[in-house]
Amino acid sequence: MADPSTYRPAPGAIPTSPGVYRFRDAHGRVIYVGKAKSLRPRLSSYFQDLAGLHPRTATMVTTAASVEWTVVATEVEALQLEYSWIKEFDPRFNVKYRDDKSYPELAVTLNEEYPRVQVMRGAHKKGVRYFGPYGHAWAIRETVDLLLRVFPVRTCSNGVFKRARQVGRPCLLGYIGKCAAPCVGKVTADEHRALAEDFCDFMAGRTGNYLRRLEDGMQEAAAEMEYEKAARLRDDIGALKRAMEKNAIVLADATDADLLALAEDELEAAVQIFHVRGGRVRGQRGWVTDKVEDVDTAGLVEHALQQLYGGATADERSESVPREVLVPALPEPDGPVREWLSGLRGSQVDLRVPQRGDKKDLMATVQRNAQQALALHKTKRASDLTTRSRALQEIADALELDSVPLRIECFDISHLQGEDVVASMVVFEDGLARKSEYRRFQIKGFAGQDDVRSMHEVISRRFRRYLQEREQTGEWAVVESEDDQPEDGPRTEDGPRTEDGRPKRFAYPPQLLVVDGGQPQVAAARRALDELGIDDVALCGLAKRLEEVWLPGEDDPVVLPRSSEGLYLLQRVRDEAHRFAIGYQRSKRSKRLTAGELDSVPGLGETRRQALLKHFGSLKRLRAATVDELCAVPGIGRRTAETVAAALSSRTPAAPAVNTATGEIIEDGADQATAPVAAAPTTAPSQETP
Repeated sequence: MADPSTYRPAPGAIPTSPGVYRFRDAHGRVIYVGKAKSLRPRLSSYFQDLAGLHPRTATMVTTAASVEWTVVATEVEALQLEYSWIKEFDPRFNVKYRDDKSYPELAVTLNEEYPRVQVMRGAHKKGVRYFGPYGHAWAIRETVDLLLRVFPVRTCSNGVFKRARQVGRPCLLGYIGKCAAPCVGKVTADEHRALAEDFCDFMAGRTGNYLRRLEDGMQEAAAEMEYEKAARLRDDIGALKRAMEKNAIVLADATDADLLALAEDELEAAVQIFHVRGGRVRGQRGWVTDKVEDVDTAGLVEHALQQLYGGATADERSESVPREVLVPALPEPDGPVREWLSGLRGSQVDLRVPQRGDKKDLMATVQRNAQQALALHKTKRASDLTTRSRALQEIADALELDSVPLRIECFDISHLQGEDVVASMVVFEDGLARKSEYRRFQIKGFAGQDDVRSMHEVISRRFRRYLQEREQTGEWAVVESEDDQPEDGPRTEDGPRTEDGRPKRFAYPPQLLVVDGGQPQVAAARRALDELGIDDVALCGLAKRLEEVWLPGEDDPVVLPRSSEGLYLLQRVRDEAHRFAIGYQRSKRSKRLTAGELDSVPGLGETRRQALLKHFGSLKRLRAATVDELCAVPGIGRRTAETVAAALSSRTPAAPAVNTATGEIIEDGADQATAPVAAAPTTAPSQETP
């Protein structure tokens, strides 16, 4: 690990001009490329106290061994040079979007004597007109099959084309009218090229002229009683309209725009782009990236725009960059990016965030696609057996375990300003979530907020119950135990069962115990295990701020590599425990805030509560009722009536309701009968603590 002060440039040596800078490691490899409006303040920010830097930035500057820069004239030139160097050096600490697949595109080979329509993947070729990309190749073929009725451009390979010229007989498409058959001279090369150009114009969104031309021709043929020709033109119009329907009409016909949306978490980001041409979605594509540098949404948008438009050739730029580019957040600053895009297009480009109307609605659709792509990426990564095996082995190596932790349990504490303190336990077996083994706890040992003490209680309760169940089977010696019944989630039919048929809730110990937190939480968990005499369960904590792994009794954390699958698995386990705990805490808070006076009456269920309220009409009348009157309600016996009467008489009546708009006191009535008694609101801001 290098000390940044050893290669920090001398004060005043860094210019204040716009420029691009490169950090290199000890081997001379470029590990990070950045740009700046003014190089001096930007580079100086990297050489402050490491404690003040983002963890990813701190890792970068301690990996680097030197820094160099290049001065340019404008911020636009800096943007272009930054993209060129990222493509050239592939620095490890830069955000790089990666395609999870090669998207198919519809291509028209205008660089050939007889242009051909085909599906292409990969890099673009000079002289070829591209449309798309599409999600599936079959979508392209369906569209082309419909358009060939009107634009019979050749689709055959060069080998088939040459063979047809040799034998003087066209292929099947030439016989059925879906190819103009230039191979046998039915049309000239110029006529066939005109068909190909009309095909391209239609795909580019200029559809109105062709439809009007065909409709006029159909009307003329019908007027001249050429009904067969009119029917053929009618079918051609239908084919064009069906081809247009395959690209949903979402915006005005003259709209040419690219919509870009992001979905991100602390580790990764997914970007989705919809290409709208002529008011229709003509293509879609997306990437996923690791967030290896400290970058916000605006920075991710800038990187995505560089990736999307920076690789276009000179012939493609005017078509690849539309008049509008809609994004979720504008780059900071946005002026150089606008100027760069306008230079690529050759005319003004409107870069903005949609605020209302159809474009905002379509942006929400693109956003949902990005979220789904990120979730799918994580699911694929988590379900891969090889990846899971590597992750478990990396954890075992980093923590120096005797074997890979096939069962991992993670605990998290959640509360709202010290109220409704709960905990969660999630289980991962062989790297996958085992939701039937999830458990949740309500903190019972004390009141108030103390995450460390809560962690000690939960770990003690979990492993005390484990020792009890092992004791019942005779596999463990007798240990001191207490009557502990933690509240758990829904029971399932999976897993081991006791002799009386009930499922064992804590029958298996984990190979690795993970707590959400740093040294204090780990120390509390270690103390709980020691008190129970358990010394064969590995323990660690994952601190969320810096993603550090803490071991019991260690002063320094274990830092797993940023690209480590083991770290990714630990983060998934921790995040799942956090999600499960937050869900339980919110449900408890909701029940507490909506609890009524009858909810805490022993032996009174929901059905009989509703029957009482329906019979008397309000809590005031119910509170004034005698035991005999309560017994008159169907389903209410004398003992229950006496319990209800005693419970209501011991409580102070609630203050009358007030109409806040008029100041009028609302009389007790049917509307108040079912109104819950809510807890008094707190004056402090609400904040959930995991």
